[in-house]
Amino acid sequence: MWQRLPFRTQLLLPLGVSFAAALIMGGVLLQTFATGQLADESEPGQRSTRMVAAALNNTLRASNNPRQTLEAFVHSMDAASDIQFRSLEAAPASPADDALRNPHGVPRWFVDLLTIPDVNAASPVMINDKRVGDIVFRPDLSADLFEKWVGFLALTGLVAVLTGFTGIIAYVFAGSALRPLQNLGEGLTRMRRGDYAKPIPVGGPPEIRQSCEEANALAATLAQLSQDNRELLHRLVSLQDDERRDLAREMHDELGPLLFGIRAGTVALIEAMPPSGHLGSSAQDVLRSVEALQQTNRRILDRLRPLYIEELGLETSVQTLVRNFRRQAPHIGLTATIDPDLNGIEGPLAQTVYRVIQEALTNVLRHARASNAHVEAAIAGDALAVEVSDDGGGFPADNVFGRGLTGMHERVRALSGSLSLLRADERTYVRCRLPIGEIRSAPVSG
Repeated sequence: MWQRLPFRTQLLLPLGVSFAAALIMGGVLLQTFATGQLADESEPGQRSTRMVAAALNNTLRASNNPRQTLEAFVHSMDAASDIQFRSLEAAPASPADDALRNPHGVPRWFVDLLTIPDVNAASPVMINDKRVGDIVFRPDLSADLFEKWVGFLALTGLVAVLTGFTGIIAYVFAGSALRPLQNLGEGLTRMRRGDYAKPIPVGGPPEIRQSCEEANALAATLAQLSQDNRELLHRLVSLQDDERRDLAREMHDELGPLLFGIRAGTVALIEAMPPSGHLGSSAQDVLRSVEALQQTNRRILDRLRPLYIEELGLETSVQTLVRNFRRQAPHIGLTATIDPDLNGIEGPLAQTVYRVIQEALTNVLRHARASNAHVEAAIAGDALAVEVSDDGGGFPADNVFGRGLTGMHERVRALSGSLSLLRADERTYVRCRLPIGEIRSAPVSG
């Protein structure tokens, strides 16, 4: 649990506990030594009480009129003095502790916290061997308690000031150390997401500055590696497109005429032989097989190299792809929103957009078991966004990208774009985003 606390809390909490412990210890020491101090301060008054009582008793024994002498002594005493005469007939005074425990300006809880000793003293006054009263010592400890209270306030104020001052220093120090660490963490997060352009501010203690500098150097290295990787992928995609184009040309120029010749010869053979007979039936089978081969050849050529992108434009090509899908899968309701401005896109970008949509629709047809699908492709600012969604069963949790989409992901990365596959609201989404400005100026391998 301690490790989960913020750094400032981990730093300030022990300081606060230490100062609180110091304050409690000071209170305990004050309570411990206050009792002895009050008793020592009252000891001279108690001795004076005994001396006054002894002198008064000696005077009364030597006096011819002890009563008159006692009255004269009582009248001569200061009413504010701690030493007073208390006759036996006088009503008992209020307890001394009541006066002591309610000094002016001192809270009652503080008085109750202290252990006040019994400092009262009484010495008997005798006339003719008969006790007529007492010389009592009733000290007023209000000033002493107030002094202890002021000392306690001073200690508490000192602890509070030290706590606040130390807390401010610790808070500022923690902020000066945490801000660079937060910058470092944010920078590492950007690096993890592939953003190497914004450098990490270098600051804080030398150890943190060194870490920031090393992280910036790592970001520069990763940025260069990422750029090299994109260039390599771009070259690979270009080589792949060149190879596809060459293979498509070979199939179109070599296989196409051969199939056409076989079909023409078969048609001529059918027309030359009588309508009935086993040979005519076989020729019809050959003709159907040749036509199927021609259709397969055209389909393979379309996947290898959609030549009509350059002739008709990307938007028209995607619309053709959508119509072919509807004919091939009439049980799936396919809707499409295609931006007409896509016809201005050409080169590797146009081929990548076409193949992403083609691969996504192929997955819908083969694996999704969907009843509805939607294709959307539009230019938004300086990017081209593509989304293909369906209401099928989704994808396995351990197989986000299949072989086809993995290839598309590499093509998209080569063009500095992003390709994602997600599941939301019982629909599966294939989303692709490609930058336009960078790709429009990219060279196309010929």
